[in-house]
Amino acid sequence: MSAPGPRRDAVVIGAGPAGLMAAEVLAAAGVTVTLIEAKPSVGRKFLMAGKSGLNLTMDLPPEPLLAAYAEAADWLRPMIEGFDADAVQGWARGLGQELFTGSTGRVFPVAMKASPLLRAWLARLDGLGVARRTRWRWTGWAGAALRFETPEGERMLEAGVTVLALGGASWARLGSDGTWAGILAARGVDLAPFRPANAGLRVTWSPHMGAVLGHPLKGVAFRAGALASRGEAVISARGLEGGGVYAVSRAVREGAPLHLDLVPDLDLAEVTARLARPRGKASLANHLRKALKLGPERLALLQEFGRPLPRDPAALAARIKALPVRHHGLRPLDEAISTAGGVRGAALDARLMLTALPGVFCAGEMLDWEAPTGGYLLTGCLATGRWAGLGALEWLREAG
Repeated sequence: MSAPGPRRDAVVIGAGPAGLMAAEVLAAAGVTVTLIEAKPSVGRKFLMAGKSGLNLTMDLPPEPLLAAYAEAADWLRPMIEGFDADAVQGWARGLGQELFTGSTGRVFPVAMKASPLLRAWLARLDGLGVARRTRWRWTGWAGAALRFETPEGERMLEAGVTVLALGGASWARLGSDGTWAGILAARGVDLAPFRPANAGLRVTWSPHMGAVLGHPLKGVAFRAGALASRGEAVISARGLEGGGVYAVSRAVREGAPLHLDLVPDLDLAEVTARLARPRGKASLANHLRKALKLGPERLALLQEFGRPLPRDPAALAARIKALPVRHHGLRPLDEAISTAGGVRGAALDARLMLTALPGVFCAGEMLDWEAPTGGYLLTGCLATGRWAGLGALEWLREAG
């Protein structure tokens, strides 16, 4: 009797965007794919992202798109160029999603949520024969077999190739709890420690801020180190949350002081000139409202972080244009939108296969890269998922 031939099946662990994309690539090439998810349903963080409008990508050429990935750009270049903003949009349209591009270049489905796209994607995977297993938690290996905790007890699976797309370490309740790090570290995989990315700020407010808690903060600019943002934020009971803060959170995490420009559309000279106008019997607050059109939120922040306020118009203008924000650092790791850290590029070959574990590929947020919100995160996950799927397919072909 002849020996059995090489296996032509794959196990993809983690059913977020990166895992779903890897499963699609493999199944479309005729590989038998089993998709494993620890939670009762797939794509939970993906669906959460869609609650505020699913930002798929940024409508940018490859070079400015890549710049958002900072020091990881060179590593990710072939992956992003292989599945760039145009490709992401074409893929989504292929799943029946009508798209639009906002004024800032962000691309969204017209439906402004993730569920229609996810349903169409899962239907495509079903049509390709992808088997799904939910409530299966990966716990490592037993010899050559993958080991899982399931509602029916421990289960083992063997496959010709494995793709890990297990997420980072934020939003554990949605499935990304980072517990895989210990499993891989024990196998000699080089990991960077997890750190919060795209995270809000912890601020202990004075009682006077109570009147503006929960209010949106608009018309300001955030600056920390080399990063700047004109995005919005919310003055929450716990601090500052929202895209404007997330965009500069990396610099804050690395120790750069944070400043607010309360009137970014006016230069320092214009602010000084307006403040120098006679104010008569008007209070300083009323003078600021009239001269600079500062609303209650910006006035409250000026009082919170700027006191004692300078009397000199030039000094007060400088304070308004660069208001130092006192805070206690970023929100905890599990509350961050995403995480930095994970599997280092040096632990992987050019196909995203772990050099310490031949036949095991990694994708998505479990890799050591970070990017701001604005579609870059999802584009990175889709692109690396596709790349890992192509690498896994090549591995199977070589084995055959």
